[in-house]
Amino acid sequence: MSGGTYLGMPAFPKAAARSTRNATLRGNLRHATHTIRDKRARAVAELDDWQRLRAAGAAIKTRTLRHLDHYLEQVEYAVTAAGGHVHWAADAAEANRIVTRLVRATGETEVIKVKSMATQEIGLNEALAEAGITACETDLAELIVQLGDDLPSHILVPAIHRNRSEIRDIFRARMADWGRPAPDGLTDRPADLAEAARLHLREKFLRAKVAISGANFMVAETGTLVVVESEGNGRMCLTLPETLISVVGIEKVVPTWRDLEVFLQLLPRSSTAERMNPYTSMWTGTTDGDGPRAFHLVLLDNGRTDTLADTVGRQALRCIRCSACLNVCPVYERAGGHAYGSAYPGPIGAVLTPQLRGTDSELDASLPYASSLCGACYEVCPVAIDIPEVLVHLRERVVEGGPVTRDGRKVVIRPAKGHAAERAAMRAARWTFDHPGVLRTVQRLAARTRRLHPENLPGPGRAWTDTRAVPEVPAESFRDWWQRTRGEGTE
Repeated sequence: MSGGTYLGMPAFPKAAARSTRNATLRGNLRHATHTIRDKRARAVAELDDWQRLRAAGAAIKTRTLRHLDHYLEQVEYAVTAAGGHVHWAADAAEANRIVTRLVRATGETEVIKVKSMATQEIGLNEALAEAGITACETDLAELIVQLGDDLPSHILVPAIHRNRSEIRDIFRARMADWGRPAPDGLTDRPADLAEAARLHLREKFLRAKVAISGANFMVAETGTLVVVESEGNGRMCLTLPETLISVVGIEKVVPTWRDLEVFLQLLPRSSTAERMNPYTSMWTGTTDGDGPRAFHLVLLDNGRTDTLADTVGRQALRCIRCSACLNVCPVYERAGGHAYGSAYPGPIGAVLTPQLRGTDSELDASLPYASSLCGACYEVCPVAIDIPEVLVHLRERVVEGGPVTRDGRKVVIRPAKGHAAERAAMRAARWTFDHPGVLRTVQRLAARTRRLHPENLPGPGRAWTDTRAVPEVPAESFRDWWQRTRGEGTE
């Protein structure tokens, strides 16, 4: 992975075609997503005001994004006043340079990490490795992914594609390479696997001098950062080391503590189906004799400002990374997270990644099509992101090109390759619908030749009919039927 791009990844249809043939993967995904989905539904049903909370969360995020410059300056002032240091990173490369420099300044060559989507997005672990610094993941699922030389495939449960037998084998084979080895005779019982991870990580927690985290939220009025998690590893990373470096996307800010209250009700129910997270850690700058002696906040743009300039696509920045949309998506359930070629899989990745990275590559241009547009993702989103609307908007961008914002400048992009037939078909359809006489002639011709229609379409249409039947054309159009039965003397 480089700069958030999974090197060598094919376009989504090719990657998905390969992953859907993996029966073990599909079984793991089906079991996990259905379990989380059902638990979430029960947790949400407990609240009579869930829809009002959802509307409040969307409104807070929308208002904050509209005045993001003001709130980010407020964050910088508050963090600095509390003894922290703020760094601004325009892109992944700059963020990686800043973090690498900060770690080198401590003289350490090993850091511990809290699970962080932002650091996965920018490829921080790989950048640190190139500088001779080892980054050790401490979240259980992230640890499994790291030990297995794997990639995360889910926002909430990065190792969702692994079953417990596979995890046991990974621990046995690789734990010794990273520190304390797995216990002899390790079984695949969940309790045994958790204990092996606990013993392995405890040594790292006790000797680590530097930790790297993300943040779920930043409270602008006080400069407070918030991390919610379920295992306690975050609490250890955020309190024990001498230096804490937090890499946070600029969209994670909320104006006040009162606003934070809304999201601390929405996030746990939508993600882990809990009333509240087992661990909610908050810190404001530094305090003598308590916690890290040095705190650095790296505010990451990396395409977010450009996304904010898109009046339709900017709603993706409301995302609070709950992963509810992944757990209900029929495409994700079958294809898995790796097919998306991004740190952000599933429906939210299909709308966020092409905006952060652009649609220049074959992979990124294919992501807006990684959806059936069923709308289930919108129904469960706790901040009411209309993902189907953004998908259709991005599909138009891929096919037609047009004006977008890149690196803060308005540019006009060319249509992506491979969509010439689609553009021609849509323009022909638009012209036909604008001319009723032509439309009537086409309908009558289609009806009279319906016995000659193939079961599978040729050319670009072949992919569509590989999994669908061509709709049968009726013997007469609705217009002709109406004229014959009801429309005597009318046109």
